[in-house]
Amino acid sequence: MIVIITGASSGIGLATANFLTEKGYKVYGLSRRLPENSKFENLSCDITDYDAVLQKLNYIFEKEGKIDVLINNAGMGIAGAIEHTENENIQKIFDLNILAVINCSKLVVPFMRAGGGGKIINISSVAGVIPIPFQTCYSVTKSAVDMFSMAFGLEVKDFKIQLTSIMPGDTKSSFVDNRVKNKLLEDENYKTRIESSIKKMEKDERKGMSPLCVSKVIYKTIRKKKSPSRITVGFNYKLIVFLSKILPRKFMLYVIKKIYG
Repeated sequence: MIVIITGASSGIGLATANFLTEKGYKVYGLSRRLPENSKFENLSCDITDYDAVLQKLNYIFEKEGKIDVLINNAGMGIAGAIEHTENENIQKIFDLNILAVINCSKLVVPFMRAGGGGKIINISSVAGVIPIPFQTCYSVTKSAVDMFSMAFGLEVKDFKIQLTSIMPGDTKSSFVDNRVKNKLLEDENYKTRIESSIKKMEKDERKGMSPLCVSKVIYKTIRKKKSPSRITVGFNYKLIVFLSKILPRKFMLYVIKKIYG
């Protein structure tokens, strides 16, 4: 089975690429940086570059004769108030977190269709369901990933291509250290709320689940004959997502404000 993973140089992407390789899958990573001690083949690629992605997909298809699974994992975060978020960083997070997901997904369809089907797995986040203040752009892009997965999944279902959105909760990885922080994190209008919120986020992430937990869920998703459209990783986070559906929105937002706002 031929698997392509974007953002395979660290975190969930690297853990998943190594894990699937150990399971006997042929894995190709698409990343700007080449990972150290990897067990798979990584191709240097800026996945926000449409032509570069198409070139790599053609290379893999010509070499392997098929593409079975695409895992859109690459992503970034921004911490701070939207009021002080630079437009350049807003453009970057939308380009990487959602536009690259759309482009990689639509580009791989002809290759999967030629092989009789395949699976596209998009790494979203519980933050796409639970709005996180001072990480607003991240929540917005991950919410968009969920909707894209469901809508695009309906478009390509007849080609036997399945889409699944996987939503991890807090995960212990380099993502927390790589998150972009606004230049202005102190503002008398917000008082200490920005700093407190970011500290809470980072504390939860450093104590979060291992990336391997997510990798195992991805592996099970690949192996299933029929994959669900959305999967939440972690019992606590499954409970949170469930409660968000049944509790009054006003109450849910009140609780989030108390925790992060």
